[in-house]
Amino acid sequence: MNLNPRPDLSGATVLLTGGTGSFGNAFVERAINEWPDITVRVYSRDELKQSEMRAKFGDGNLRFLIGDVRDRERMQRAAQGCDIVVHAAAMKQVPACEYNPFEAVRTNVIGGQHVVDAAIDAKVTKVVALSTDKAVNPVNLYGATKLCAEKIFVQGNAYAAQSDTRLACVRYGNVVGSRGSVVPLFRQQMAERGRLTITDERMTRFWITLPQAVDLVLHALANMEGGEIFIPKIPSMRVVDLAEAMAPGLPRDVIGIRPGEKLHELMLTADESRHAIDAGDTYVVLPEHPWWSDEASRINGAAVPDGFVYSSETNDWWLGADDLSGLLRFAPATAA
Repeated sequence: MNLNPRPDLSGATVLLTGGTGSFGNAFVERAINEWPDITVRVYSRDELKQSEMRAKFGDGNLRFLIGDVRDRERMQRAAQGCDIVVHAAAMKQVPACEYNPFEAVRTNVIGGQHVVDAAIDAKVTKVVALSTDKAVNPVNLYGATKLCAEKIFVQGNAYAAQSDTRLACVRYGNVVGSRGSVVPLFRQQMAERGRLTITDERMTRFWITLPQAVDLVLHALANMEGGEIFIPKIPSMRVVDLAEAMAPGLPRDVIGIRPGEKLHELMLTADESRHAIDAGDTYVVLPEHPWWSDEASRINGAAVPDGFVYSSETNDWWLGADDLSGLLRFAPATAA
C-alpha cells in the first residue's frame, strides 16, 4: 500500500486505547520515531504490559494511564487535552466473546460509546476506531459487536455535529503475528506437537502487517472528514499456504470449522458498495448522512461497480507460500 497524504502529528497529544496490544506497540514505535515531540497516552487495563512498554520505549513521549473503556468517567478524564483518539481497545477472541457475551458487549459496544462521548466532551479533533472484516455480515458475537461499534462511531458524528470533533473507522483483516492469531498458534504447535491443526483446507483470509495497519490509521487521520470507513486493498491467503510456508511437509490435522467461524471473510458488501468509492489503495465507505457539509466528500475516488463485493475468496491479489514466508518476518517470536 502507498497511502498518502500523511498527517502531521508534531506536538500532538494522542490517546491510544488498548495501547499495550500488538497494534498499540506498533503505533507507538512509529509515532515516536516520526514525531519526536508527540505525546501518546497509552490507555489500558494491564499494568504489566504498561511496564514492559515503558522499559521498551521509555516514557519521554508516553504517558501510561490505567483504565478501562467500560469506565466512562475514567475515559472522560483520559481524553481531556487530547487532539486525537485512536481506539484500539476491544475483546477480540471469538470463543471468549461467545462464552462471555455480556462482557463483549460492555467492552466493544458500550466501551465504544464511552470513547465517543469522552472525545466529544473533551473537544478532540479526530477519532479513528479500529474495526475488522468480521464486522461485515457477522456470524459471531465478536463481529456483531464490532458492527455495532462501527455504527456508533459513524453515527456518532451526529452527536458531534455542532463541535469540531469528527469520527471515522478503519476496517482490515487478519494481522500477521498479532496476539491470538494463527501464526503464534502454528509456532506453538510446531514446537509442542510436531503437527498443525487446520480447520478447513478451503479457508481464506485477508492478510495485513502491523506496519500497514498503522499506515492505514495515519491515512485515515489525514483524509477523514467524519463518518467514513477506510478499507485497505490487501492480499488474500489460503490457510494451507500459510501452513506450508511455516512448516513445509509437517503433518496436518483437519479439525473442522469452529463455531462462529467463516470459510471466507468480507470487507465490503454489495449494500455498502452503493455509497463506497475506490480511492486507489483503499476503498472508502462514505457516510450516508455527511454531517460536515452539504457538499460531496473531498476524498478523491470513483464509485465502485454496482453490486461490488470485496471478499477474501474472490480477491484478485493472492499470497503464495513464498510470499507468506517473506511476510513472516513481521511476526514477532512472541506477539505483543
